[in-house]
Amino acid sequence: MDFRYATPYASLRLPVFARNLVATSHPLAAQAGLRMLQQGGNAVDAAIAAAAAMTICEPVSNGLGSDAFCILWDGQHLHGLNASGRAPAAWTPAYFHHRYGRAPTPPRRGVDSVTVPGAVSAWAALSERFGRLPFADLMEPAAEIAERGYAVPVVVQQKWAAATPELQAQPGFAQSFLPWGRAPQVGERFAFPAAARALRSIGATRGESFYRGEIAQAMARFIQQHGGSLTTADLAAHAPEWVAPIARRYRGYEVHEIPPNGQGIAALMALGMLERFDLAALPPDGVAAQHLQIEAIKLAFADLYRYVAEPARMEVTPAQLLDDAYLASRARLIDPRRAQAFGAGNPVRGGTIYLTAADAQGMMVSFIQSNYAGFGSGCVEPQFGISLQNRGHGFSTDPAGPNPANLVAPGQRPFHTIIPAFVTQGGAPVMSFGVMGANMQPQGHVQTLVRMLDHAQNPQTACDAPRWRFNQGLALNVEAQMPADTVQGLAELGHQLEVLQDPYQDFGAGQFIWRLGDPAVEGYVAASDPRRDGLVAGW
Repeated sequence: MDFRYATPYASLRLPVFARNLVATSHPLAAQAGLRMLQQGGNAVDAAIAAAAAMTICEPVSNGLGSDAFCILWDGQHLHGLNASGRAPAAWTPAYFHHRYGRAPTPPRRGVDSVTVPGAVSAWAALSERFGRLPFADLMEPAAEIAERGYAVPVVVQQKWAAATPELQAQPGFAQSFLPWGRAPQVGERFAFPAAARALRSIGATRGESFYRGEIAQAMARFIQQHGGSLTTADLAAHAPEWVAPIARRYRGYEVHEIPPNGQGIAALMALGMLERFDLAALPPDGVAAQHLQIEAIKLAFADLYRYVAEPARMEVTPAQLLDDAYLASRARLIDPRRAQAFGAGNPVRGGTIYLTAADAQGMMVSFIQSNYAGFGSGCVEPQFGISLQNRGHGFSTDPAGPNPANLVAPGQRPFHTIIPAFVTQGGAPVMSFGVMGANMQPQGHVQTLVRMLDHAQNPQTACDAPRWRFNQGLALNVEAQMPADTVQGLAELGHQLEVLQDPYQDFGAGQFIWRLGDPAVEGYVAASDPRRDGLVAGW
């Protein structure tokens, strides 16, 4: 790709060129990964160390009780890993109806929103299969940060303060995250010695203590003391799953996503529709290009929320949703002259952190982990500092709901929002990337890929460009820096727009590593989103 490196946007960052790279949304985590590379580790070692550090440095978005997914190029082949956790054995629709009435989903916060956390199992599985350094070494940078503390950065502080009123009464939250009796100020030191204890235990046992040892016992005891149902048996039964990524061609490249139970398929569906339009002939920030992308995402989301769940329970297959004829029929519904609200089609007829690492030997890792909503369930096991996710809220408790396949059941995995991504060309690796932020993730994948593959914008420029986010119906949010004439033009087409200043969750945040050629010679070019406190570190 012959990228354009002049940028029309008010970028705070420049692309970074190096042979070994780690890109994360917090500088200390990027440096933790770089430290592993400098000690002789590979990109997998770097990604694991960075992911562990992120649980300490960006606790609003992830923690030791998160879930995770990964796509990686090992130098020869592409691999996918689904480390999302399953529902406790006690969870049924009747369980939640008895406790919470006829609410359509499990609660958003508290112990009854917690499924088995999977992130630690992802670290252990990746290290065992592809890592080079001792697993305990990978946990040490994060443990050191947790022990000595760090100054809370600007963007993380804003979200920490925003979440505090809702969560301060949840079990363990104030003890762990409000040691000052309030949310931190920017630059205030936060230390997490309980998490340092957990990280070293996880390192010494290669994750066994988390699922079958002292940490598992502490988590189950904590949740049951506060009225939840997660047990040591639920934790011991957990295992991550190696999966084959799903893919679609777009503009001569193959874009890869993790298959359901995640939402990555929505990005592939939208790209499959957009390939029917000549986006390269349109100004990248103009009304026409933005309108087509918005409408394609709407159509993809209509099917996503109707059909996608645990694969074994879906009534359609990913192949049916990605079928060329089906996507062509969906693309024909797009009217260039007006915005529409779409329903699901019939394919049978036809809170999160993302990081990426790459090394000079050609290994590239696309990794994402999340506690879902900010601080997840809000519950924190105090002995080991396990901040627990709230992925259970993603289930339905209503058999007659819009997606019956996502009905809560013992041992089932909920619909998931976190999605790493990867691009290849002719079977060769090109880019590891992701854009974190709830349902913004597939939307961010589409918007940044169109900018790179249709308009030749370099990864940092594509990252810096203004974004929109589809909500529902005709409702959109747009960033304040989107050109005023584009905003007006979209409104004239019928889009219902709200301009927002807050980029943290509303418009996602990405990390990108693009391979320039032989990684030992030309290396890579990388980008980190200015919407977070992040950094690309390389050498």
